[in-house]
Amino acid sequence: SASFSIFPKEHPKKLMTCNEWDGLPKLPVPPLQQTLDMYLKCMGHLIPEEQFKKTKVVVEKFGAPGGMGEFLQKKLLERSEHTANWVYDYWLEDMYLSNRLALPVNSSPVMVFPKQNFRSQSDSLRFAAHLISGILEYKSLIDGRALPVDYARGQLAGTPLCMDQYNKVFTSYRLPGPKMDTLVAQKSTVMPEREHIIVACKNQFFVLDVVINFRRLNEKDLYTQLERIKKMSDIEEERLPPIGLLTSDGRTQWAEARSVLIKDSTNRDSLDMIERCLCLVCLDEPSGTEQTDTNRALLMLHGGGTDKNGGNRWYDKPMQFVIGADGCCGVVCEHSPFEGIVLVQCTEYLLRYMRGSPSKLVRAASMSELPAPRRLRWKCSPDIQTFLMASADKLQRLVKNLDMNVSKFTGYGKEFIKKQKMSPDAYVQVALQLTFYRCHGRLVPTYESASIRRFQEGRVDNIRSSTPEALAFVKAMGNSSKITVCSLKIELLWTAIKAQTNYTILAITGMAIDNHLLGLREIAKELKLEKPELFSDTTYATSIHFILSTSQVPTIEEMFCCYGPVVPNGYGACYNPQMDHIIFCVSSFRDSAETSSDLFVKTLEGCLKEMQDLCIKCNTEAKPADSTKRMDGTTKVMKNGSKA
Repeated sequence: SASFSIFPKEHPKKLMTCNEWDGLPKLPVPPLQQTLDMYLKCMGHLIPEEQFKKTKVVVEKFGAPGGMGEFLQKKLLERSEHTANWVYDYWLEDMYLSNRLALPVNSSPVMVFPKQNFRSQSDSLRFAAHLISGILEYKSLIDGRALPVDYARGQLAGTPLCMDQYNKVFTSYRLPGPKMDTLVAQKSTVMPEREHIIVACKNQFFVLDVVINFRRLNEKDLYTQLERIKKMSDIEEERLPPIGLLTSDGRTQWAEARSVLIKDSTNRDSLDMIERCLCLVCLDEPSGTEQTDTNRALLMLHGGGTDKNGGNRWYDKPMQFVIGADGCCGVVCEHSPFEGIVLVQCTEYLLRYMRGSPSKLVRAASMSELPAPRRLRWKCSPDIQTFLMASADKLQRLVKNLDMNVSKFTGYGKEFIKKQKMSPDAYVQVALQLTFYRCHGRLVPTYESASIRRFQEGRVDNIRSSTPEALAFVKAMGNSSKITVCSLKIELLWTAIKAQTNYTILAITGMAIDNHLLGLREIAKELKLEKPELFSDTTYATSIHFILSTSQVPTIEEMFCCYGPVVPNGYGACYNPQMDHIIFCVSSFRDSAETSSDLFVKTLEGCLKEMQDLCIKCNTEAKPADSTKRMDGTTKVMKNGSKA
């Protein structure tokens, strides 16, 4: 969630280097005792007292001198010496590759573009051709190492960030496996292959070569080819079953179906073309639904199911650009190769490109004869038909189950929060805790992604936002007693925001607990040791069941990001703070009796207004000079002499 800029004013425009982590430090291994103490602090107020007492004993045993914790810590330190990033492989497998859930909704985030007003088919194809030109331009910047280096903003601003993830945007593919997927990265070859994208149209897949005879197709050529594809997709007798539906299934089921598919050479060739393409461009049919923000988000997340555009996808490919005939446009992202902020940078470049360079359909240098795009062929055995029916059924259930609410809170935005001298991200995180508490009467382990790209091959760690300080604040806000006066509430808000900020700094500097605990757990497994009791303890299972999964995805262009919940009884909460408003995308599952996205959003709006009222009424008189408990548990003294 730590935001950044491509062109920070305080830095010269440095470009990507050949080795993306030149000069960047390695991710540190946090001190063992610090992580164990923090783990207890993070969980103590979220579990029953009896359970916490047992967990404390388990943690003390694990961290005892000469114990299992010290041994595993030593092994992690050794691993750190011999790898660019000691947690990267463990994290990638745990977060994505070993996850067996279907990619749509459960894993793949989406970026929703502003609604386009296409008056005709030629308008949407012109938009698609223009977009593809931008994609090819952006890819040439990546290939030529010409992307400016990203620098951190927000907390600890100005640090250069690892650019390695950009190299995977157009070269990766997530291959399904029976127990674990594989992230395949194509290596560049001396002789460049014919570069192509795959165009999905009416559940059919077409190969569109974008480089022919060593020349990149111009926009007029691309438009011509897209027109041809549209006509080819209309030929009913040529239509084949919607094979793309298989990629929307659970990963084990898709791996099984794929192993049957590749028995036929025609299918192998078609799969090969998809797996090696730069990206997908999905030309969607009109959905027939009102184009609200919420409906556009739903259509991006799952295509609307089998009766709409659910089969017009190939979820294993990192970038799928969706262009709906009804103006519903955006990007579906397979998340394992890169973070959401890389997706933002790419899509913002494309939207700026399309706005800044007029459509060039009249350029003269078009080829007289372009080879026709090729339809991918499939041989569908009865077994494949059975897999397709099962995949279609599961996708329909997913579509019906997703409860989504995209809301623009217009009461205020980050400008007001900054005037309070508060971090907008920390403020929103505290507001989300207050909202959850109002809806459910408790706090739960919360995930907020924090970039660790300050380090070689850095991805993310977790900011645990449900702090003891947040709990003290939300309880005070619910207390109608006259004793809970305004000055105490604002003091507790400041304390909660400071605790959130401190944990954010821990996370982005590689000192948070989640990656460290994962590393200790996985190295024990790698060494074939008995699972340490710390990781079989109920508290650990609770600690990684993220009922509230959150992420700040700020954008400059008019668009928003959203995703589904990560657990059956949870919420996904993505937010985009702007100067005078905040966009919230809240998701949950309908079959959970515990959750309601509409109730959450309505409650959130009320909480944000209450917090604003509190700030306006009290902040000038009650802002502490250097307040609050640090995350290490020590106490600072408030301006008035009381302890935080």
